[in-house]
Amino acid sequence: MPRNAARRTAKLAALPVAFAGRNAIGLGKRLGGKPAEAVMSEIQQRTAEQVFRTLGELKGGAMKFGQALSVLEAALPEEMAAPYREQLTKLQDSAPPMPTAVVRDQLAAELGADWAQRLTWLDGGPTAAASIGQVHKGTWYDGREVAVKVQYPGAADALQADLKQLGRLGKTIAPLIPGIDVKPLIEELQTRAVEELDYRLEADAQRGFATAYEGDPGIVVPHVVDGGEKVLITEWLESTSSLAKVIAEGTEAERDHYGALFARFLFTGPAITGMLHSDPHPGNFRIIPGPDGGLGRLGVLDYGAVARLDGGWPQALGRLLRKAADQDAEGLVATLRAEGFIKDRTTVDADLVLDYLAPFVEPARTEEFQFSREWMRATFAKINNPRDPAYTVALKLNLPPSYLLIHRTWLGGLGMLSQLETKAPFRAMLAEHLPGFAD
Repeated sequence: MPRNAARRTAKLAALPVAFAGRNAIGLGKRLGGKPAEAVMSEIQQRTAEQVFRTLGELKGGAMKFGQALSVLEAALPEEMAAPYREQLTKLQDSAPPMPTAVVRDQLAAELGADWAQRLTWLDGGPTAAASIGQVHKGTWYDGREVAVKVQYPGAADALQADLKQLGRLGKTIAPLIPGIDVKPLIEELQTRAVEELDYRLEADAQRGFATAYEGDPGIVVPHVVDGGEKVLITEWLESTSSLAKVIAEGTEAERDHYGALFARFLFTGPAITGMLHSDPHPGNFRIIPGPDGGLGRLGVLDYGAVARLDGGWPQALGRLLRKAADQDAEGLVATLRAEGFIKDRTTVDADLVLDYLAPFVEPARTEEFQFSREWMRATFAKINNPRDPAYTVALKLNLPPSYLLIHRTWLGGLGMLSQLETKAPFRAMLAEHLPGFAD
């Protein structure tokens, strides 16, 4: 095993060991008379810092795993979530930079030796980091400001190695994130890894979104300028912050406004582009202030992970949500069977199926719904409670491959809306943009 790969593996493997060690130290402190709550808070804070610092340093699959978890932070119990929140937010927007010389080598390899004649100026330091690359600001030869995303050398090997190692450590990492099943999350990331490594695929997807949302009053998608397999150049998006800032300190008006734009983007994308943006974490959504710094538009970045939905949203998805929202248990089970969510020989109690899925469709039952961390925590607590009669339903449901990214994006979207604490006419959005829901 190469030295760098061995070092990365050792860092990942040390995370559950460190957690266990801190718990042992915590036991000693409790025996010494220190309050249990204070000890656990200290353990969680230190563990959170190490976990997400390590994930950020490793970039690749480890950082992507952390970004995916960051969206589900709202599902954690508050006493667990508080010490993790700051580190998660940091991870969404940052990672250690690669040397300038390496960046230039990558540009030459992808754009040709004369790249500097087209990219006439390049900032010496990165302005942002992605899970497998970093972004620099530059100037194109026609005067346009551009964003230059450059993939880390060896990112493919690092991504695959990280995800493989995280897969092995799934059971031991689980105690660090109670209430969230990390195994399917890692498996899904492994499935999509190859696609996200080819920036040419990302460029094709971004072109489709940029054309579709050209002139939209609330949503902005930068156009693609140039690129290759490991370099992507797009128009520069001038923004002040990401949704992470609105989550941390936004006003009620900002939370509702940008949350509604975020939801509209996710809902309308499949119908007008044939694709679903499937990487909903706050760092990918940028705030573009309106006149005098007022409520403005939402810029959307990073099209490496998209679900290609020929014909838009599946009609059955709208029917499933409508039957669940209307508490039609028998109709819900029949549709689930037809779509492959329940296999032919699997016997289920229709009322228990409805009870199990009910929390996820609660926003579709009222004209306006108030998302919150409390709601998200209660939802996850219910579906993860082995004492709940509906808990056994989870063992009988099957997730068809065609719904894999839809499922991930739906959960991630609910997580972000809960972090934003957005109040939105969710039912009306479903009726307008999700085929089958209003039928």
